[in-house]
Amino acid sequence: MFKTIGVAGLGLIGGSMAKAIRQYTDCTLLGYDADGAVLSRALDEGVVSAALTADRLAECELVIAALYPQAVVEYVTAHRDHFRRGGTVMDCGGVKGVICGPLEDVVRDAGFYFVGGHPMAGIERSGYANAFAGLFQGASLILTPFPGTPQTCVDGIWELARQLGFGHLQLSTPREHDHIIAYTSQLAHVVSCAYVGSPSAPNFEGFSAGSFKDMTRVAKLNETMWTELFLENQDALVREIDTLVEELAAFAYVIRRGDRENLLHMLRRAREIKEAIDKDC
Repeated sequence: MFKTIGVAGLGLIGGSMAKAIRQYTDCTLLGYDADGAVLSRALDEGVVSAALTADRLAECELVIAALYPQAVVEYVTAHRDHFRRGGTVMDCGGVKGVICGPLEDVVRDAGFYFVGGHPMAGIERSGYANAFAGLFQGASLILTPFPGTPQTCVDGIWELARQLGFGHLQLSTPREHDHIIAYTSQLAHVVSCAYVGSPSAPNFEGFSAGSFKDMTRVAKLNETMWTELFLENQDALVREIDTLVEELAAFAYVIRRGDRENLLHMLRRAREIKEAIDKDC
């Protein structure tokens, strides 16, 4: 469906999207980044064919806005009259309510379609320099289309996503997305950051194995981006943090009391939940 694609924002996700589109498709690719040096590098490497300027947005059947959430809203709003009529714009933000809510009115009757998107992929490094075409292999792509969005828009995005290596499409609503992502992604980053905040953290050498690496991996994050994501989903995230604090307090209580029976029960319950989760994966 897409012959010309624009990618606005060439960080880890946008840069990897661009590199994957260049490697796995025959699409013409235009690119934009606020950092001129990043755009120049993408042009020099042949990842993008030309700069994605306002006057060239109408050439793109699909524009991927791989920007921070508020920047997505600002970008789509500013270019409302520049996008191709009948074309599609998709974002890649980690929260959906603060993007889709404001943009629903902006794009109404604008002549193009907006689809909220969230590629469930990433590494503990950021920026174009760390972007690579294989980032999305087997990953899930969450889409939150507005009611009334033509099925052809969703089908077109998914067909492209499959070419880029995605393995699963998950349709959702902005509200459901933000509720679940607070648990599956944001809470994990909070826990990892809190975990490495222990005074014991520097003394791990010779005492760590896989569990330590698993718990600390995502603490190596882009603090600017994650600050925005946490605060833009604060209600859902704080609920998950409060629930975790209650669970930890329960463990502390039974361990402090030496309550073997209840500790055994709690650990068995956790194992059984994990086994059930693994069956569904």
